[in-house]
Amino acid sequence: MDQLGQGEGQKLGSCPPPGGILHVVKLAPGLLVCGFLLSTAGASPSAPVVVLDPGHGGSNPGAQGPLLQEKQLTLAIANQVADRLRSRGVTVELTRTTDRTLTLRQRVAIADSQPADLFVSIHANASPTRTQRGFETWILAPRGVDVDGRAVRSDTGTPRPGVDPEIGLVLDDVERGSSQWEAADLASRIQRALRERRGKDGDRGVRQDVKDVLLGATMPAVLVEVGFIDHPIEGKELADPAVQARVAEAIAEAITDQLAE
Repeated sequence: MDQLGQGEGQKLGSCPPPGGILHVVKLAPGLLVCGFLLSTAGASPSAPVVVLDPGHGGSNPGAQGPLLQEKQLTLAIANQVADRLRSRGVTVELTRTTDRTLTLRQRVAIADSQPADLFVSIHANASPTRTQRGFETWILAPRGVDVDGRAVRSDTGTPRPGVDPEIGLVLDDVERGSSQWEAADLASRIQRALRERRGKDGDRGVRQDVKDVLLGATMPAVLVEVGFIDHPIEGKELADPAVQARVAEAIAEAITDQLAE
């Protein structure tokens, strides 16, 4: 995406700074999109922005474990991930910092409005038989990127000063599609880091589906299920602060490594 002017921390369609190089890309017949590529000489990179989304909250408690609810676990882990990332120079925003209700669209809109470099939604799993355990990370399936993502376009979209709103929506679509390679890479990193700390037997892999909380994100976006909170053994483990700390460190390490690429 460099030829569209999408360097780290820079959105497509950004206004040209001094020393910027104009690139014009033809996306469809009769439609040209202009972008600018920053010259690296003398450029001061901005701190990356990560939006963490503690799943559920408020009137939506999520799954119930033997010792705590999903909304409590996700907020505890998200806060620890945020602390670790901030200590490494990353700017972090949380979709919620208290026990409040948010819609799925509101969560994605927070990430798009930053605009964020990465979006990570943190959840805990559950199963009807309460016998399953392990961790997995989800990215959007192709349908979620190509069809459903456009259907839930935000009225505000990603901030692009000086860019026509209609062109901005097209650029949102371009970024939404182009970010999936990085999303898959981030998901793999999270799984690897969790496997190192939680054991290979719990690794359920990277999966694809149309996850509503990821729809419409214009940056690499993943949903991580840190374990089965309703499992009689794993649910109690996830309530252990030491286990939460290991999970948080795994997610923070994966994010840090992804941003360093």
